[in-house]
Amino acid sequence: MGSVTPQDLDIALGAGGLTTTEMVLNIGPQHPATHGVLRLRITADGERIVAAEPVVGYMHRGAEKLFEVRDYRQIMVLANRHDWLSAFSNEIGVALTVEAMLGMEVPERATWTRTLLAELNRALNHLMFLGSYPLELGAITPIFYAFREREELQAVMEEISGGRMHYMIARVGGLREDIPDGWLDRVDAAVAAVRGRLPELEALLVDNPILRGRTVGVGVLSPEMVREYGVSGPIARASGVDLDLRRDERYLAYGELFGPDGPGRVVTRTAGDCHARLEVLLEQVRVSLDLAERCTAVLRDLPDGPINVKLPKVLKVPEGEHYLATENPLGFNGYYLVSRGDKVPYRLKLRSASFNNVQVLSRMLPGHVVGDMVAILGSMFFVVGDIDR
Repeated sequence: MGSVTPQDLDIALGAGGLTTTEMVLNIGPQHPATHGVLRLRITADGERIVAAEPVVGYMHRGAEKLFEVRDYRQIMVLANRHDWLSAFSNEIGVALTVEAMLGMEVPERATWTRTLLAELNRALNHLMFLGSYPLELGAITPIFYAFREREELQAVMEEISGGRMHYMIARVGGLREDIPDGWLDRVDAAVAAVRGRLPELEALLVDNPILRGRTVGVGVLSPEMVREYGVSGPIARASGVDLDLRRDERYLAYGELFGPDGPGRVVTRTAGDCHARLEVLLEQVRVSLDLAERCTAVLRDLPDGPINVKLPKVLKVPEGEHYLATENPLGFNGYYLVSRGDKVPYRLKLRSASFNNVQVLSRMLPGHVVGDMVAILGSMFFVVGDIDR
């Protein structure tokens, strides 16, 4: 073989230096870097991402079409499951929408108990991500602390509902059954235990120099991009968008909880990076624990009474349409119900938070290196079933 001359190198490198070729990488649909069956189509120039396309639909189960052939009691089991980490909140959204169309007044005890369960479910959701996100970055210890706290709250949720993930206790008109004897005391004990140990988890996350190095200044999401893509929930608030339907729409008992004398507050940050999203999630667990504690106090003072409204054997919703949105743990959940006066919905369209929160990745990932992709993807806090429904 002949020797390589300087002229040969000049031709190989080109006038502008080393030439590169863009590479298309498929991250998923079954890949350790993805949450379930999500696929990211990444175009990279060397280590730098120049384009990203989230490809969804691998878990599509047709829940919205199945709603149309099941009555209003049966659709609850399907709506419960699209975001399996927010199951109770999913149930409540459907129940509130149907109740609004029926013009139904739900007993006060049911409203406060629903609010309590929704906040316990919110804390469970956030604790899952607080444990799993560091795991994706290579830190295994935090997930053990997060699951220890989850088990405290799971125990009281399982006691009242019989389920660990899919609670199926919400009903149109209230709840399936009343509070067990002594349950409020056990809720308070669980809340106190989690609150007392939360600083241990916080020390592993917020003050961890390695985690800070992977997350501070990485994956910045601007408020303008939040509005363009309809991003909501903790991710939007980490970018300084001060919007929370619990305060702004006042459904369930949140009108009192977020009132002048209530413990409710909206957690925001302004950095908009991966670390800010983690901080918001952690602080929102504290807020949910405060709200749960107030709910138990109110429930103790309420007089005995019904926990639900007795429904007819065949429940038919009057003809018409109604849209209702709730502040689910991952963001806005919208329910658009169209009825033709039958016992089944003519149409029930879900607007799930995870879909919008994932679509914005196409704008967030370009410009970052491939190594930061996992940190950004994990910080968007989504559930794949909530994307595909």
